[in-house]
Amino acid sequence: MSEAVVSVSGLRKYYGNTRAVDGIELEVRKGEVFSLLGPNGAGKTTTIEMLEGLRKPDEGSIEILGLNPWKDATSMRRRVGIIPQDFNFIQRITPAEAIRYFATLFKAPDRSEELLELVDMRNMEKTYFMHLSGGQKQKLGLCLALVNNPELLFLDEPTTGLDPQARRNMWEVIRKLKSEGKTILLTTHYLEEAEVLSDRVGIIDQGKMIAGGTPQDIISKHGSGKALYVSGNDEIARKVRSATGLRCTVEGRNISVEISNNTEIARVLDIVRSSGVELETLQLREETLEDVFLKMVGKVED
Repeated sequence: MSEAVVSVSGLRKYYGNTRAVDGIELEVRKGEVFSLLGPNGAGKTTTIEMLEGLRKPDEGSIEILGLNPWKDATSMRRRVGIIPQDFNFIQRITPAEAIRYFATLFKAPDRSEELLELVDMRNMEKTYFMHLSGGQKQKLGLCLALVNNPELLFLDEPTTGLDPQARRNMWEVIRKLKSEGKTILLTTHYLEEAEVLSDRVGIIDQGKMIAGGTPQDIISKHGSGKALYVSGNDEIARKVRSATGLRCTVEGRNISVEISNNTEIARVLDIVRSSGVELETLQLREETLEDVFLKMVGKVED
């Protein structure tokens, strides 16, 4: 097993009588992409800010690369890169100037051309920050997080504001960084993104870690397997439940039936055909991480 880059034990944060973070245990291993997921208000951002050394916990311990985020703040900062949520910066500065400025702060070499190429922003190197789109600002935030060639990256919703193609381009950048041996702690409200990129994920709700593991492990453990979507109505759904005992829900003009084998599929189709309903819809779909997430916490972040 790879060594732990992030180790968290018994982490708690209180705001008055509210437990924003309530006893979280977390380990992120060297070289992996770990996604922290949760609905708005779950405690996800508070947790990340404590790991980054921006908020101090009321209880528990945190080690980042073997360092304490407060006692060893300077040493830790030299080895960590951060993209904060809703990244903002000096308005009248170009991306190339911003990268060179950060390089000066870290006493690092000028990698502005290389980093802008990495995020496909070479054509924007002379554009003021104030004129960049939201997605371009996020890309520049990633460039700045990489200036010091960090071992660990905290990426807080790095693809927010990106169009679908730009989002997938960012996925490729994250994969490339992982292939170079960097460890990445990611937060995102795009569940597909977490499923595609992550070695492991943790789901937080009401300040507690309610699930953790690989995306497939979580789907297998907390999901219901496959679902058959077929034309139907309330009456057919009742017949399916009565004849098979399978869980069945009505979704508009279709029914969704949770199934585990081909025999169950055949039985459901026989019931639908015998009911005289025209078979306009027929789809077999395996549950995704988003499906399981919605069952567990009831909502996706806005």
